[in-house]
Formats: sequence, C-alpha cells, structure tokens
Amino acid sequence: MTKLIIDGTEVDVPADFTLLQACEEAGAEVPRFCYHDRLSIAGNCRMCLVEVKGGPPKPTASCAMSVKDLRPGPNGEPPVVLTKSPMVKKAREGVMEFLLINHPLDCPICDQGGECDLQDQAMAYGVDGSRFHENKRAVENKDIGPLIKTIMTRCIHCTRCVRFTTEVCGVADMGLIGRGEDAEITTYLEAALSSEMQGNVADLCPVGALTHKPYEFKARPWELVKTESVDVMDALGSAIRVDTRGREVMRIMPRLNEAVNEEWISDKSRYIWDGLKTQRLDRPYARKGGKLQPVSWSEAFAIIADKVRASRPERIGALAGQLSGVEEMFALKGLMDGLGVKNLDSRYPGSPLDPRNGRASYLFNSTVAGIDEADAILLIGTNPRKEAPVLNARIRKRHLKGGVSVGLIGEAADLTYPATYLGAGPDTLQGLAEHAPAKSARPMMILGQGALNRPDGAAVLALAARAAKALGVIRDGWNGFNILHTEAAQVGALDIGFVPGEGGLATGEMLAPGALDVLFLLGVDEVDVPEGAFVVYQGTHGDRGAHRADVILPGAAYTEKSALYVNTEGRVQMADRAGFPPGEAREDWAILRALSGALGKTLPYDSLGDLRAALFADHPHMAAIDAVEPGSIAQVEALAGLGGKTDSAAFRSAVTDFYLTNPIARASAVMAECSALAHARTAEAAE
Repeated sequence: MTKLIIDGTEVDVPADFTLLQACEEAGAEVPRFCYHDRLSIAGNCRMCLVEVKGGPPKPTASCAMSVKDLRPGPNGEPPVVLTKSPMVKKAREGVMEFLLINHPLDCPICDQGGECDLQDQAMAYGVDGSRFHENKRAVENKDIGPLIKTIMTRCIHCTRCVRFTTEVCGVADMGLIGRGEDAEITTYLEAALSSEMQGNVADLCPVGALTHKPYEFKARPWELVKTESVDVMDALGSAIRVDTRGREVMRIMPRLNEAVNEEWISDKSRYIWDGLKTQRLDRPYARKGGKLQPVSWSEAFAIIADKVRASRPERIGALAGQLSGVEEMFALKGLMDGLGVKNLDSRYPGSPLDPRNGRASYLFNSTVAGIDEADAILLIGTNPRKEAPVLNARIRKRHLKGGVSVGLIGEAADLTYPATYLGAGPDTLQGLAEHAPAKSARPMMILGQGALNRPDGAAVLALAARAAKALGVIRDGWNGFNILHTEAAQVGALDIGFVPGEGGLATGEMLAPGALDVLFLLGVDEVDVPEGAFVVYQGTHGDRGAHRADVILPGAAYTEKSALYVNTEGRVQMADRAGFPPGEAREDWAILRALSGALGKTLPYDSLGDLRAALFADHPHMAAIDAVEPGSIAQVEALAGLGGKTDSAAFRSAVTDFYLTNPIARASAVMAECSALAHARTAEAAE
C-alpha cells in the first residue's frame, strides 16, 4: 500500500492504482469521458486532469498515471495530489472548451439529453462561452446496423465504443481512422456491427454520437418509471431495469451485478421490448367449429372442466415453458397433484436432468464469477456466444487475463477467443475420460443443452461426469462441473420438482400421438403437439402453442408480473412488475388459482404472498433472494455411475437463431431484422 495526500486527505491505496482510482478512494470527484473501469486506458479526453505536487509542472491525466510513478516529498512526505486547485480548474475549462468547438447544439433533439455526460460535465466544469467562432466540422453518419443510430458530428473521440467492441465483444468491427480534424470513428468497410452485445456501446457513449435506433425519439428519461427486474431471454439472469411510460415498456437497460452480468446485457435482452406489444393474447379463446372464438373466462374454464372430468388422470399432462416463473409452475404442479396427474415436465425431449440426482447435477456449479478463477475450460455441445453472450464475454475476459486454455467439443464456431477444437461428439469426450491429460489447478467443464437434449443424453451426462473426475474438474474445494441452460425457467422447474412423478410420462412421451387426452401448456411454444389431444394453452403471444390450442388463457409477460426465476448457477432472483398485462390477460398464478376452483380442486392460496409462503415452506432455498445454494460434489460423482451407451452423432448447439428463441422475440420486428442480417452475413461468409 502507498500513502497519498489527496485534497488534504491521507489515503492508503495499492501501488498499481491509477491516480483516478486513488482520488475516488479519497472521495474526490474526477470527471472523465474516455476512462471506464472495464476497458483499457486510452488517456485521450484529458478531462481527468489533476495537479501533482513535486510532479510535472503541468496538469496530469489521472487515468494514465499510476500511484507507483509518484515521487515522495524532499523529506519523504507522501505525494500530494490536488483535484480542485486553480491550475486544475483552468485546465478542465480549457479541455471542455476544446471538446465543444465542434460539438453541435443538438441537445433539444438528442436522445441522450437528460442522461448525457457531456451535458453534466459542461455544467459542472465548463465556462459560459467559447472563444472559437470558426465553422463547426461535420462528419457523415454511418449505417452500422438496425440497433445503433449514429450522429457522428457529436463524437468526441473517446474511443470507448472501439475498445468495448474489441476487448469485451471480441469483434474488430470499429476503429478510428484519419488524423487531426479528419479523425472519425467508423466501422471498417462500413459494415454492420456483428456482436450480440453491440447495444452496450450506446450506454458507454458519453455523448449522443451513438444512441439506440429502436428507441429513437420515443421518450425522455424523466418521463419514465424505472423498475428493477431480471432478464429471461436466456438462463443467465442478467440484472435489468425496465423503463415504462404508462402501461408501455419504452426500453430495457442493464443494471450492475458483478456476480452475474457485470454491467452488460445482450442485444436480445435489450431490444426485445417491441415484441411485448405485438401479437399479444388479451382475452380467452376457445375453438368452436374449427376456429378460435373469443369467450369469457367462466366459459373457458367450463370447457376445460368438462374435458378434464371426462379424462382419467393418466391421460392428462402438463408442460411448462421457458419463460415461466417459479410461482406459476408451483401452482400448476399443485393443481396437477390435486387432480392426481403424474405426467408433468419442463424439459426438452431426451433431457436427462432430474432433481432426483441432486442439485449439482443440473447447476453451473462454479458460478459465473468462478470463470474468473478457471485455468482450463472445456466447452461440450455448446456455443455460449449464442446461448449466453454475456457469459461468453466473461470467458473472453478470463482469456485476456492470460493463463487459461479453452477446448471445444461440438460445433466449431467463432467464440471471440481462441479455442482448441478437440472433436465433434461423445467419442472425443470418451477419449478424455480414458486418457486424461495433465490436470490443471482449476479446470472447468461447461456442458450445453446441445449435448444433453438427445436420445443418449443420459449416457452423455454420465460420460461427462466420468471425464470430470478424470480431469480433476471436481475435487475438494472446487466444483467445475457446469451445466449451461438456455431457458430461464428450467432450473426453477427442476428445483420444485416439475418433472414426471412415479410412473408419469416425460415430455417426449406426452408428445407421442395418442398419448394424452388433455395437455396443459404453460407458455410452451417450442414443441409440436400431435393431433388428438385437447390443448389448453396459457401464454402471452399468438405463437405456435396458441395456434395449436383448443382453449387459450391469456397470461402476463415477464415485465407484467412479480415472479421468481432461478438462473443457470442456481441463483434465486426476483423480477418485479413494471406494467400490467393487456386487456383481460391476468397473472399466470391467478389464472391457475381460478381454474382450480372450476375444476373442484381449489388451490390453498388466494394471494401471491400466500402462494410464496407455501413455496418457501416446501422449498426453503427459494426465500433467499440473490443467493446460491450449492450442490455437493458427491452428486456429480454419482452421475458417473449412471452408465449408458452413447452414439457417435456430433453435438449440435441448442440455439440455431440467437434472435428468435422465444415468442416475445418472434413477435419483435427489431429481432426479425437482426435475424435476417445475421443470416445474410452467414450466407455471405459461406460463399
């Protein structure tokens, strides 16, 4: 630790701190445009100037000078740093004056207005006039895709966007070309950005040069009500903030959560909001004469009740979908238990994941933050860039730190970091289990749904557990056996036992022709239901499930209800309600509570609080919000004994189109445009 005196306050800071970080430790405010905690240091905006006594006879850029570079006083006194001296004040005013030479007076029409760093710092550190009267320069705007709008005349060349796309996203799409007055930020070859996290550059931009194209001229920040929630577009559970105006979701922004998503979110998480407004189910429907007709709630319940009473429990089944909250799955399970139904499931056909094998058998056991400690990572049947882009960025961050090797078994793909391609399928994994290389200190295995959702999924899971033992992935003090889920609801469903009961049918068996008379779908749109079964669909959008349904019960989207979700690492998270469902749609647990009364099996709770009390009584770990209850290594070791025979088919990623993985995404015009662009880019690369 090194002693410093900053504005008269003595502080002890690590020697490798920058002066800017040291000033923050001392509570001194230092303005900045180019500096960002998670990006490399550029030192090109010069706004963070400070005065160093005994140092250079001019202001020093605090972001680019380390504490260890300072010299003590003549008698060994600690170095003195001033952030409010007349020299610093004059220097900052001069820097701000230079930054505003060419910056246009666009504030009234700029989407960044009201949350703009340049506005705030011009007020705090600038002056009320300019000595420059020359014409302002103009820069041509760039078309960099359907998500980011560019007004490059506003750009102050902080290069945050360049560093983010290069360092965090791992794509060399953006750069600064030219020199002096001709310098400008652009995409090389004027192509669209190719990252699944490009929307974060608009958050990073300290001026209005890069803004969100779908949000263009939609609202001002002071008009919006901000609600903290959780993203459900993948199983990572990124922390988000939902901004609404009235009943309408206007935008979705990231929140800081160091343990999960740091401060990034994927483009699907960010721009999905227009899909919340289109193709919505806003009233109950029933199929009459081959066509779906609007009906009342009581009529819909009566039709369902007649069908259920005419069927035996073994001919009734229930499936839960990828966006379902824990509460509604718990309510549906309670209703099925009351009816004596054992046929319920939440997994894809062939999935071997089962709560009977213990929680460690289906969790990302090392936790997402554990990626930072790994020194070897083996990816099996997964493409995390498509299945969880923010988690993929975390792996890239670990790669940039050095001292880690990444191996890949499955589809070869551009993961944004170097990965050694080891093979395509189970045979390669078998070879690692039988002839393990030298063990690393903290090896990690990430097993994707592409390796599990197949007929030999149970055998692959057992083989992966054997390989984990051979490679030292599981040992005292370290559990690197990780399952990467693709669905936000899956871990919560497994936690509450939403799987077949004794003698019950699994997903694949329920979807066999003639297997069931009545099938309840709780937001299930990714499977093909055969003809013959009477289908009750409870969901939000007119997607595949609704097209097949005989009765439709309109539910609430994730922004319209308060619900618990459990992410891939087993972290219990709370999504708060930001708005209300449209028309006659209701929260899913309330629909099931009303339906249970119509079926004569009334559920024992009348409010969400009562339901959660029952949930917490049965599953106590659900009450610990933002906590992870870990599984045991013994549970992973037990998987190795399950045995089974694998086939030689290659692993395939569970996600083929990143932008269209759920009903909300498929209803989004922005996601459709992104998907078309991605397909065009893939076809062009293939040529």
